[in-house]
Amino acid sequence: MNNLELFHEFIQRYKILYGNVIYKFDEDIDNAVQYNDTNLNASIGKYETSIRNCQECKLSNTRLNFVFGMGDPNADLLLVGEAPSKEDDIKGTPFAGKIGNLLDNILSAIGRNRFKGVYITNILKCRPPKNRDPLISEVNKCEPYLKNQLKFIKPKLIIALGRIAGKILLQQDIPLEDMRKKTFNYLDTPVRVTYHPASLLINKNLKQLAWDDFQWIRDYVDGNKN
Repeated sequence: MNNLELFHEFIQRYKILYGNVIYKFDEDIDNAVQYNDTNLNASIGKYETSIRNCQECKLSNTRLNFVFGMGDPNADLLLVGEAPSKEDDIKGTPFAGKIGNLLDNILSAIGRNRFKGVYITNILKCRPPKNRDPLISEVNKCEPYLKNQLKFIKPKLIIALGRIAGKILLQQDIPLEDMRKKTFNYLDTPVRVTYHPASLLINKNLKQLAWDDFQWIRDYVDGNKN
């Protein structure tokens, strides 16, 4: 692969991860113009670059990719899972594969997508072996990254996807049913908890409950809920 092909591949990956904010794309991709470094998208991109080689815990020895997150850096809605899946680890993006397709469909139903009004990430940025639950020691090393993402994005609402993510953010080990339909707080940002898309694929009876949650989420972010 020559240098021009490598450049094209880099630009296409950046567009997938961050949209067209850092670079303004003409019809000819060779005419990309870099924006000012003070741009929010550039800032969060630089932050990712600064931590993507993290070696703070043993997960760095087994990961394929450091899965930072993706979406709109000006998002009102921040979706947080507990950790990357096997497919996320392979592709380097959060909520890939069938789980991601379902999440994309849900977001589309509330008038949003991964690059419009939404940012998606996980508490851990590296996949735990065999998709086990995150260890406290891993959370302690990785949660500061999430906190910094929150400072960049400044969402109106955080959604914890699944009981484990909810447990970590809320610091409460309670059933998911007891977390739902209640508003909590994480670093002065409102938090709601709903089902992880993986659970919806396993138990289709949960889909209506999740849809109820996302209708509330839509109305809250749109300013129709207190």
